This record gives sequence, structure tokens and C-alpha cells, in this order.
Amino acid sequence: MRLLRAALRQTPRPSRGFIANIPAPSWRRSHTTSVSAAELEFGQPVHETHPHILKAGEITPGITAREYADRRANLAFSLPTGAVAVLAAAEVKYRSGAVFYPFRQESNFLYLTGFSEPNSLAVIRKTGPALGDYDFHLFCRPKDPVAEQWSGPWSGLRAAEDVFNADAAGDIHHLSALLPPLLRDATRIYTDIPLHASSPATSPLATILQSLPVSLATSALHPHINPLRAIKSPAETAVMRHAGCVSGRALTSAMRRRWTSEPDLHAYLAHAFTNQGLSGPAYVPVVAGGPRGRLIHYVHNTALLRPHETILVDAGGEYGWYITDITRTWPASGRFTAPQRDLYGAVLAAQRAGVALCRARLGLSLDEIHRATEAALQTELERLGFGFGGGFGRGGGDLMGVLFPHHVGHYVGLDVHDVPGYPRSVPLKAGHCVTIEPGVYVPDDERFPQHFRGLAVRIEDSVCVEDDSQIVLTAEAVKEVEDIEALR
Repeated sequence: MRLLRAALRQTPRPSRGFIANIPAPSWRRSHTTSVSAAELEFGQPVHETHPHILKAGEITPGITAREYADRRANLAFSLPTGAVAVLAAAEVKYRSGAVFYPFRQESNFLYLTGFSEPNSLAVIRKTGPALGDYDFHLFCRPKDPVAEQWSGPWSGLRAAEDVFNADAAGDIHHLSALLPPLLRDATRIYTDIPLHASSPATSPLATILQSLPVSLATSALHPHINPLRAIKSPAETAVMRHAGCVSGRALTSAMRRRWTSEPDLHAYLAHAFTNQGLSGPAYVPVVAGGPRGRLIHYVHNTALLRPHETILVDAGGEYGWYITDITRTWPASGRFTAPQRDLYGAVLAAQRAGVALCRARLGLSLDEIHRATEAALQTELERLGFGFGGGFGRGGGDLMGVLFPHHVGHYVGLDVHDVPGYPRSVPLKAGHCVTIEPGVYVPDDERFPQHFRGLAVRIEDSVCVEDDSQIVLTAEAVKEVEDIEALR
């Protein structure tokens, strides 16, 4: 019944009115009205108010109510009978004083609910042994017209049930009274909420657990969510592919132009992402000219660009809270010098080799792909005159650690480095989405050929693994030498 109800709720019912519980001042009698959902304001886009963003049945772009229900069902099925999972929403972060950052929901909470508001708590209880035997409670803020006039709209309790498919919704301000009945009969509580905070005010769940008549066993929740999040559904892959296509075109468009400063290029990319329908940059980009490209996470993006240098850009856009991760390196002048071309070709050959290994049939992990890509890169560098025979520590391995100091890749999805804690030693399966990003960063050091010193090249694509092949999500960003030079 649980999955059937979710499926029915995502079916468009344009004629149905939305029952709005509208609080009234104490001197005025409260009342309930039935109005169209299109006439209301919610805490995030919904199909009725934003049909240009969401299709009927979608909770977030590309992801339907049914898929969110399936995710909750799969999580509950992975837990022992009688277990309860408790997730807290992210908090609003402040830049300074009353100036806040744009709200970004905690990724596990978002993955299971699609609900993007602070001051919220999700409870998923396993009620039986079968897939779909669970119930979902969502505690959030009730509608408050006075507060919303200052803070902007939020969704309220009725929308928690009618839009986000909670079996029951509750006022987050009454959590201490509403949550204990859901926990008393639990066999174990799974949560990542800190239960040993220095102040009870920062851990309301800990306070509630301490008030229960019996002591409940608790375990971390993320080890059960990580394997679910790591394997992307077809819908997730489609969302990430869209983000990759738009982001890739933006990078290619940037390569067509002449740039004299890093901030101008940074601003152009941010505009290009949003101008083509993405929600914005997925992370603070690296826009590094010349030797600044050797700084792996250089994000100052304030210097001038010189025609004889290369430009290294690590940037990607976000769509429906899913990200894409791309790095491209190109000559500021439009044409590579001979050393730039040679070093770029070496990294590109290694990157192609790494991407080709992203096939489930091979059974390789990211760690194994890293070692294979590093070996391929070392062979390419030896061909260019880099010596790895000794004279520095234990020889080639240590020198490669200087030239290529980071891992070849990471998982991507709702986070840039997706599913924190999910190991890179896991053999890749169909549905894993990863980056492949070898790089070479040559110090001004006499151990390396003089004409390569100070150069930096990194090439990165986001890739979704299939059984016998892979989908390069970011293929719209050109990377062949001939294609880059042909742009200008």
C-alpha cells in the first residue's frame, strides 16, 4: 500500500484544490479554505507553481515522488525490523551577522525526502519485513504568514503530506512531545545526528532519547544510505547528464574567447551555467592562469592572464541538486606552445586510458584505476624525457607523487565528492558515477626538464559506469588539441 499511495500522489490532479491551514491572529477565528495549489507559495518549486521547472509528478527536477518513495523503501528494507531512521535537515549558515548563505539541504535528507527546508526532521520506521513496509513522518514548520512575510514562503504541514508524501506531518516546535511515541518501540535507532553534543540545545534528539523510559541502542545511519546513493538510478543519470552537457558547452564557449583576467572568466562561467537553465555553479571554481594551475584548489581567481600561459579551469554546474565536475586546460593565446602541447598530450592519453577502464565488467575500483592511470602517465612522461630511475627517495613512485599528488577520481552525485565515507576500493558497478582527472604539476625544480617547469595540466570528466561501456557526462567540453585550437 505504501508504494501504491506514493504512485497515486504523483499522478496529476489539476482539478483538486489544496487544503490550506491558514493560522489567524488570536483575536480572529481560524478557518480552513480550499484553493488551487497554483495560487499558493511553497518553500521550493512544485509542479503547480513552477511547471517550467518541474514536470507533473516530480518533486525535484527529473526525480519523481515515486522514486523518493522507492528510496525510503530501500533504506527501510536494509534495516532490521522495528528500526527507526532519524535525519535532521541542514541549518541555515551565516556569512556574517544576519547575512546568510543560500540554503542547501543536507544531502542524505534531500536524497530520501526531496524536501529543501531547514528546521525539519525526517523519521522513517520499518514496520514489517517486506519491501515497502515502512512509514514516513516529516516534522517541519507550520505555515506562518507573518514570519513568511519576512523570511519568504515555506511549505507547511499539509504540503508535507500532500506534496512530499509524508504519512504524517508534525510541528517541529512540538518535537519533544511528538517524537517519543515514534521511538519507544524501536529495536534500534539509526541516525547521524550528534548524540553527545556539548550542549543539549544543539542535540534535541539526545535530549529526547534521554527522556525515554528505556535506553535505546543507536547506530550510524550513513553506512546504510551510502550504498544506495552510490548507485545512480536512470533518472539521476539523466539529471547529471543534463548538467554535464550544459556545463560542457559553457566550458567550450569560454575556450572560444580571449580572456585577460581570471575574474572575468569566473563571472562568465557562472552566468553561462544559469543562463542555460542550471541552478548555478556546483562549487567554487578554480580559474588559474599559468603557474597558479599548480595549486590544486586555487580559488582566488583574481590574477591577470598572460597570452603565453595556459588556463586551468575546474568548474561545473548544478541541476536539481546534482552536480557535474569538469576540468579543462587550454592556451590563453588559442594555440599550444610545443612544451604545452607535449605535456597536455601526455595527460590526455592517460586520461583516456582511465576513462576506458570505467566498465563494470572489468571489476576495477577507483583505487585500481588510479594505479593504472598513474602508470600510464609515468610512461608518457618518460617518453618526454622525465627521469624516474632514481636519485630521489625510492625513485619513480616518489617523483610521480610530486608531479601527480592527488587521486585520479572520486564519486559524484548530490555532492562533488559524493557519499562521504564510501570507499574508493569498491569495484565499480553499473550506476556508479565518478570523475577521472589525472594531472601533472611541474615544479620549478632541476630534477625535471627545463621547458616543462612551471606548467600545469589537468583534464577531468564526470563518467557514469555501465556494464561494457561508460557515459562521459561532460563530453560537450572539448579536449582534443585540434578541437581546442580550432575554436579560435
